[in-house]
Amino acid sequence: MSDRTTTSNETPFRYTAQMAQDIELSWQDRWEEEGTFNAPNPAGPWAEPDKVAARGEKLCVLDMFPYPSGVGLHVGHPLGYIATDVYSRFHRMLGRNVLHALGYDAFGLPAEQYAVQTGQHPRKTTEENMTNMRRQLRRLGLGFDNRRTFATIDPEYYRWTQWIFLQIFNSWYDADAVRPDGGLGRARPIAELVAQFESGERPLPGGDTRAWAQLSDAEQAKVLEGYRLAYTSEAPVNWCPGLGTVLSNEEVTNEGRSERGNFPVFRRNLSQWMMRITAYADRLADDLDRVDWPEKVKVMQRNWIGRSAGARVAFPVTLAAGERAGSTTDIEVFTTRPDTLFGATFMVLAPEHPLVDSLVPEGGWPDGTHDDWKGADAEASATPQAAVAAYRLAASRKSDVERQTEGKDKTGVFTGSFATNPVTGQPIPVFVADYVLMGYGTGAIMAVPGHDERDFEYATKFSIPVVRVVAPSLDEADAPLADAYVGDGVIVNSASDVADLNGLGVEEAKARIIAELEEREIAEGTINYRIRDWLFSRQRYWGEPFPIVYDEDGVVHALPEEQLPLTLPDVPDYSPKTFDPDDANSSPEPPLSRVPEWVEVELDLGDGRGRRRFRRETNTMPNWAGSCWYYLRYLDPANDTAIVDPGNERYWMGTWPTPVAGAPAGTKDPGGVDLYVGGVEHAVLHLLYARFWHKVLHDLGYLESEEPFRKYFSQGYIQAYAYTDARGQYVPAAEVEEHPGGPGEEPTFTWGGQQVFREYGKIGKSLKNSVSPDEMYDAYGADTFRVYEMSMGPLEVSKPWETRAVVGAQRFLQRLWRNVVDEATGEVVVTDDAPDQALTTQLHRTIQGVRDDFEDLRFNTAIAKLIELNNSVTKLGVAPREVVEAMVLMIAPVAPHIAEELWSRLGHSGGVAYAPFPEADPSKIVEEQVTCVIQIKGKVRDRVEVAPDISEDELRELVLARDKVRAATQDGIRTVIVRAPKLVNVVPM
Repeated sequence: MSDRTTTSNETPFRYTAQMAQDIELSWQDRWEEEGTFNAPNPAGPWAEPDKVAARGEKLCVLDMFPYPSGVGLHVGHPLGYIATDVYSRFHRMLGRNVLHALGYDAFGLPAEQYAVQTGQHPRKTTEENMTNMRRQLRRLGLGFDNRRTFATIDPEYYRWTQWIFLQIFNSWYDADAVRPDGGLGRARPIAELVAQFESGERPLPGGDTRAWAQLSDAEQAKVLEGYRLAYTSEAPVNWCPGLGTVLSNEEVTNEGRSERGNFPVFRRNLSQWMMRITAYADRLADDLDRVDWPEKVKVMQRNWIGRSAGARVAFPVTLAAGERAGSTTDIEVFTTRPDTLFGATFMVLAPEHPLVDSLVPEGGWPDGTHDDWKGADAEASATPQAAVAAYRLAASRKSDVERQTEGKDKTGVFTGSFATNPVTGQPIPVFVADYVLMGYGTGAIMAVPGHDERDFEYATKFSIPVVRVVAPSLDEADAPLADAYVGDGVIVNSASDVADLNGLGVEEAKARIIAELEEREIAEGTINYRIRDWLFSRQRYWGEPFPIVYDEDGVVHALPEEQLPLTLPDVPDYSPKTFDPDDANSSPEPPLSRVPEWVEVELDLGDGRGRRRFRRETNTMPNWAGSCWYYLRYLDPANDTAIVDPGNERYWMGTWPTPVAGAPAGTKDPGGVDLYVGGVEHAVLHLLYARFWHKVLHDLGYLESEEPFRKYFSQGYIQAYAYTDARGQYVPAAEVEEHPGGPGEEPTFTWGGQQVFREYGKIGKSLKNSVSPDEMYDAYGADTFRVYEMSMGPLEVSKPWETRAVVGAQRFLQRLWRNVVDEATGEVVVTDDAPDQALTTQLHRTIQGVRDDFEDLRFNTAIAKLIELNNSVTKLGVAPREVVEAMVLMIAPVAPHIAEELWSRLGHSGGVAYAPFPEADPSKIVEEQVTCVIQIKGKVRDRVEVAPDISEDELRELVLARDKVRAATQDGIRTVIVRAPKLVNVVPM
C-alpha cells in the first residue's frame, strides 16, 4: 500500500495514539486476566511440574530493584525494564520457561524525611508511590509475573530479611574448613564453634586458659562476637545531626554534606552493627572470574575489595600523654613497598586513629618542631593539643571522597611525637592528615616522599627531608629528585645493620626486607584489603527492625524464628533529636527509642530460662538489606516455611553444563540469575553485598548456587538537555524557549525572559529535565515509546533523549499497520501470494539477524533490520502474508500490543506471547553477489556476478572460461591481473 497521508475522517482504522491506547489497554487487561506471563514452578506452594516439563529450558531474568519515588518514573527509568522485557518475550517465543518479575525496594531515607516534614506515616506515602509506579509500568506493557510482586516493607517479606540476618548472626567463618569445591574457608553455624570451645578442641583467644564453662554469659558473648559474621563494634561513621542518622559514604557528597538536605556530616565513633564481609574478600575477588560480567564492572569490584600483597611493619614510638605516657608502643603500617623503608622520613595517621590522643604532649611544641608543622590555624598553633584538636574537628566535616580527592591541597599537623624508622634507627615526625583514612589498612602510613607523589607533595609543603631509595641505575643513586620517582629500578641508599638492599631489584628487595624484618619480629608479610566490614546500622525509623534483644547484662540474644517478623511500631514523631545541624558532639536518638513499651519487653526466648526482661535494638537495618536477596524471593514468594524451596532455587538458579565464556580452565559454573540488567551506579556495593549474603547462605546449605548473578549487563543512561541560569542553577527544561540563530549561528535559549545555557546531563529530577512516560503514552502510545527507546542506540551506551524523534518510531508502526489493515475499512489486506526471491532472501536474512541481535541485546540493530524489511514490503502495494506474519512475530518482543492485535486480525488465536519465533531457512539466504568487471587490455568487455569472498584462483578460472574472454585470447594470454572480487584484467598475447 502507499504511504500516503490521510485524514482521520477518511481513515477510522488508522493507527493513531488513541487507537494505540485502546489496543494496549485491551491487551494488558487480557494478559492480566489470563495470567499470560505466569511462570510455573517445579516445587513449593505453586508447584506445577507438568507445566514446567511442557516448557523448554528455564530462564531467570532480573531488573534492578526500583525505589518508588514520589515523582514517579521519567523516561530514563524504563530503559532497562523494556530491554529485559524484550529479551524475556523473545525467549518465551523460543519455548523457554521465563521468570521475569518486579518488586519494590520501599524502605529508605526519602520517605522518612517526607514523614519528618509532613507527619504522615512513611508507609502511606510509600504505598501511594508504589500504586502510581505500578500504573506507569503496567501501561508500558511489561510482561511480569505479577503474582511474584512484593515490597520490602511487607512484613511477610522482611520476616525473611530478619531470618537471613539471624543466619548470619549465628554463623562464623572458619578459614580452615574445606568447601565441597576443595577450597578453604566457609561459614559454619556458631553452635559448632561453641562446641569446639566446650570440648577444648579450640583454645580460648588471648591465651585464656579457663574452660568455656567457667566464663560468664557476658564473657562467652564477648568471645563469640569476635567470630560472628554479624557483630557490634565501635566504628567511625558519617554522623549527620541535621538528619539525626548515620549515613553511608554514598549518601555523602564530595563537599562533606548529606546528599539529602545538604546538612554537614561529621566523622564519629559510634557503636554499630557490622557484617564481617572481609572474611569473604578472597572469594568475592576470585569468583569474579566465574561470572559473565562487563570487565569494567569486575575491575570496579576488584578495586573496591583492594587486595594487595605487602608487609605490616612496626614503628616504635614513645607515648606522650595518658596513663601510659613514657611507655613505648608501635605504630603499625601496611605497605606494598617495604623495599622503600629506608626512604620513610615521616609518618601520617588518620585523624580518627586511636593513638593520636596518646601522641600529643600536654605542654608546648618539642624541640625539632618546624614552624610549618603546626597547622594552618594560627590561633590553635600555640600548643600541640590545640592544633591537633582544631585539625581533627575540621577533618570530621569532610567526606572520605573529599579527603581522597586527587590534586587537593595537602593539609596536616604534627602530633608532637617522633617514631623510629625500624631500619635506619632515625627519629621521624608523626603527623595527622586527613588524606589518610582509618578505613584502609591500619589508618597509618609510612611516608616515602621520594617515591610517592602524595607524600612528595606533603613533604614539600611541610619542609620534610626527601631521600631517594630507588633509581633507574646505580649511577643515579645521588641524583636529586625534582619530583617523586615512581618507576622501576634498583635499590640505593638502603643499607644498615638491619639489612642491605643496595643494588637489588624492587621485587628481590621486597622479599629480602620482609624476611629480615620477620626474623627480627619487626614486620610480617601479609595480604591486605581495601574493603572494610559492612556498616549495617541506621538511626532511622523506616527500615527493618533488628531481630535482636539485649539482656540486663548487655548480652545480645537472637529472637526465635517463630517470633518473626518483628514489626515496626508507630512512633510519636519521625524527627531527629538533634536540630542543631552543626552539633558534631550530639548523639543519635533513633525514633524507635521513643516507644518504651516496644523497646522494654518481657520475652521467653525458648532457652529454658522462662520470661525475662530485654531491651530491643532501636537502630534499623539499611535499605541494602532488603535489596540483597529480593531475586531469591521472586522464585518462591508464597512460601511461608522457607526463604525458597530448594527445588525452586535449584531449578531457577541452577548451574549450566558449561561455565561462562572466558572463565579459567576447569572452572565450575556458579549458577545464578541468567541475565541481570541494571545501571552502573549499583555495580559495586549492591552487587558486592548481594554476593556476600548469597555465599553465606550457600555455605550454610540453604542455596545450591554459589553466585547470585551469572550474567550482568550494565545499561547506559538516557540523557537530555538541561538548562542553567546565570547562577548555574538548573531551570525547568520544559519551560525553556529556543530561539534559532542566524546562518552559521547557534540557537539561544531563554527561561522567563532570561538567557539560559544548554548542556547534556542524566535525565532526572535534580537537573529538572525529566520527561514522564505518561506524556509519551498519551502522545504516541506505549509501543511507539518502547520502539523508540530500544532503537536509540546500543543498550550499554548513554544516549540523548529527543522527544521530536519519537515520531520516527510511530511512523514505522503506522506503516506496519497499513501493510496489514485497510485504514478505511479495517479489513486485512494481505495477499497469500508467495514473495519474490529477492524479498524471500531479505526476509530470511532479517530473521537470522534479528534472532542474533535479540540474543545479544542489540535491540537497536534488530529494529533497524525490521524497518528496512517493512520498507521493502511497503513498496509492493500489497503485502505477502508470509512476510507480514514473520514481521509481526519479530516485532512482538519490542511492540507487543500492536503485534498481538495484528496477529489476531491475521486470523490467529492464542496470542503471540508463546507463538514460535520465526526461523531462518539457510537455503533461502542466498549469498549476496558482487559485480566483477572484466577488462581485456584495460577496456571493459564483460561483467559477471560472483560471491564477495571468491578467491583469486576461482575468479581467474571463472573469467577465463567466459565466451568473450576465450574469443579474445585465441592466440594466447600474456598475463591476468586479478583484484578479487571486483576486477579482472586479461592481457592477450
